[in-house]
Amino acid sequence: MALSNSQYDQLMRIYEQRQLDNEHLLRSHYKDACEIIPELQNIDNKIASLSVSSARALLEGDDSSLFSLKEHIQTLSAQKRSLLLNHGFPEDYLEPHYICPDCHDTGYIDSEKCHCFKKAIIDLLYTQSNLQEILEKENFSTFSTDYYSCSHIDPLTGRSSRESIETALKVCHEFVDTFPNTFQNIFLYGDTGVGKTFLSHCIAKELIERSCSVIYFSASQLFDLLARNAFGKKEDSEDGMFDHIYDCDLLIIDDLGTELANSFTVSRLFACLNERILRKKSTVISTNLALEDIKSIYSERIFSRISSSYIMLRLTGDDIRIQKKLLNLGGTKDDTP
Repeated sequence: MALSNSQYDQLMRIYEQRQLDNEHLLRSHYKDACEIIPELQNIDNKIASLSVSSARALLEGDDSSLFSLKEHIQTLSAQKRSLLLNHGFPEDYLEPHYICPDCHDTGYIDSEKCHCFKKAIIDLLYTQSNLQEILEKENFSTFSTDYYSCSHIDPLTGRSSRESIETALKVCHEFVDTFPNTFQNIFLYGDTGVGKTFLSHCIAKELIERSCSVIYFSASQLFDLLARNAFGKKEDSEDGMFDHIYDCDLLIIDDLGTELANSFTVSRLFACLNERILRKKSTVISTNLALEDIKSIYSERIFSRISSSYIMLRLTGDDIRIQKKLLNLGGTKDDTP
């Protein structure tokens, strides 16, 4: 998702504070070490003096001075590490320790956002949208198959509700385990209230924790955003949003069919799904609609894209929300699906 200026500044202040904290810690370490090992300062003075001499020699045309400087610095650095160890300090006591060693806590590698910065963006947006709290409750570890009956048989497939959810769980686990090396999409459809949204939350949590960029929209939220962009009514915080919609590691579209479907939403949905397929970016869609409704509401073209490019998982059974209410009336409380 795109960041507003204030959100970007908020993240950059975190990175700037990390760098300041690291510098402060290094100065403190250096002061403590030098009080016990005065030779450390003498070694650093030698390194500084050698650096100046080498620079002067380079200016005078002596190219070999740089190689000689590296050798001397390596020798003096080894002496420093030895002194630290002999006096009970870790050998890297005077070296910076970064939270992210790849970008050295700057948030960027060259001019590209570091993976840690991309993860921070996602974490910030999920925290501010309160979805992070939902994912703490709805994930694979809290998923229960107890609500799925072996005696509830789907007339279309001949499979029980329990068989269908066990297959879906297996596919979702494999989807996560092979992500992002294997390009796959998932289409969850079937009865109302049988855990389709819950399963998409399970996938989202696992991938977010693996530093993948996951964007979650209800269908109505997504199409409202697309409409604002198309008709020039987008907010400042939405600048660049569509690059993220098309290019995030995983896009989740929940409750497809709850939005007001028209020619605009149909064309935007096709553009979104098609672009992500071309970019080999995975998408998870959940809907209460039957497959024939997908074809009639969203066109043959969209149905063809979904049926040919998505793993189709049909879930059936009794509405879990109703089951929970009945259990609660009986004095049993359970938040799992």
